[in-house]
Amino acid sequence: MILISLVNDLQVSIVSVGYSQSELLKKEVFLVELVDSIYKSKEPMSHLKAVYFLSPTSENIQHLRQQLASPRFGEYHLSVADEQEVVQQIQEFYADFVAIDPYHFTLNMPSNHIYMLPAVVDPSNSQHFCDRVKLMYQQESGLFDFRRMEVSALLLVIDRRDDPVTPLLNQWTYQAMVHELIDIQDNKVDLRNIGKLPKDQQEVVLSSEQDAFFKANMYENFGDIGMNINMVEDMAKFVDKYPEYRKMHGNVSKHVTLVTEMSKIVEGRKLMLVSETEQELACNGGQVAAFEAVTNLLNNESVSDIDRLRIVMLYALRYEKESPVQLMQLFNNLASRSAKYKPGLVQFVLKQAGVDKRTGDLFGNRDLLNIARNMARGLKGVENVYTQHQPLLFQTMESISKGWLRDVDYPYFFIFIFSLRKCKKGHGMTKRRPKRNKINMYKRKTKTNEIQLKGNLLPLPQEVFIFIVGGTTYEESRSVALQNASNSGICFILGGSVVLNSKRQS
Repeated sequence: MILISLVNDLQVSIVSVGYSQSELLKKEVFLVELVDSIYKSKEPMSHLKAVYFLSPTSENIQHLRQQLASPRFGEYHLSVADEQEVVQQIQEFYADFVAIDPYHFTLNMPSNHIYMLPAVVDPSNSQHFCDRVKLMYQQESGLFDFRRMEVSALLLVIDRRDDPVTPLLNQWTYQAMVHELIDIQDNKVDLRNIGKLPKDQQEVVLSSEQDAFFKANMYENFGDIGMNINMVEDMAKFVDKYPEYRKMHGNVSKHVTLVTEMSKIVEGRKLMLVSETEQELACNGGQVAAFEAVTNLLNNESVSDIDRLRIVMLYALRYEKESPVQLMQLFNNLASRSAKYKPGLVQFVLKQAGVDKRTGDLFGNRDLLNIARNMARGLKGVENVYTQHQPLLFQTMESISKGWLRDVDYPYFFIFIFSLRKCKKGHGMTKRRPKRNKINMYKRKTKTNEIQLKGNLLPLPQEVFIFIVGGTTYEESRSVALQNASNSGICFILGGSVVLNSKRQS
């Protein structure tokens, strides 16, 4: 049986990330075309069966009406009726997301963020949002019956502005670094602008499902990748000599090309020097030393305009309240040295994601426990100064695993969980009198494996879906993968409106 699969622009990403061309061929899908291009061809293909994978938009329906009026294919499998009686099957698939990694998905909504700072949720609408989700869950409960669990999954919706730092940092692990320095879109990397390359290497695929080398190294730091580059080059030379291994050549050579290109960018932009200051700003205190380091970078002619801008943004996010005078000096210095600097851009970042707009403890300097944790880390030291930063999401997952989510930071957490959980005998919530000690109030009850919030005990979830409004980063997806590998008993899935890097803009 021969099949043809017809998709629109939105579904191209979903299908291309989920299936390679060879996998589609194994499913007898021999041709994939955009729905709006099908009607331009008049050649009848009645020997083929057409599978339409579409979003229910008026534009798509109009294309279908035109094609069903004069059908080209023997059978149609889609989601509308027809007068020619060629539609054989109607199905509804919930596939409005792109599964870029086993624990990471995106909605591919680039219009949902602005230059280096995503759009955010209006705090006044958070309660309304939770109520709408609850209502949808109740009205469409049948949609969730296929995987009922005794302990409900947790959906945690997070505002990107709670952690504006992570998307601004240079990255030093393989996948995140490729996205920051070159860009990844739907697991594809466009290399046409980096020099003369063979046609089959001008766009390469980076998928942990299809590339064993990438799967093994996607979370490794750049230093380790660099140490192994000679081994990779030796592999490339080997497969050139032996024709039976020639099919491996493309997979090997693309990694050689990527690592080589990133090495050039790192050297040309002096990113090791820049990144060291970034990491100090993100992870350690010391305003005086930070101001001196940022000033030195601004005065360094080898530092690019985009890196100057990011470093001032990071300083502003950390010390906006402590050093307004020095901050103004940095603004003036930046404006005088960076021709592309837009006046007021750093101030806009502070307006949207400054300390007064954020919840949680981004820099670990609000909560006594976080302060103690940072002091302990400072005494112990770090293995790699360039990868010492941990996104705020890491702390959130750690708090969930320990049954310790503060209602101060997640004011609608309890309301949402209560609305989703159907209480069963032995699995309901037990009312406990709140303790006066605020810290003990949220402490996990290890014997009962429960979360305690406002004196209410909730079973720890087995699955946690974390959605970041405004976009995710590959550094955060790495944290999720490592957390899942720790065997905490909870599976975390990360999703967002788009995958960010420091340069991506609307």
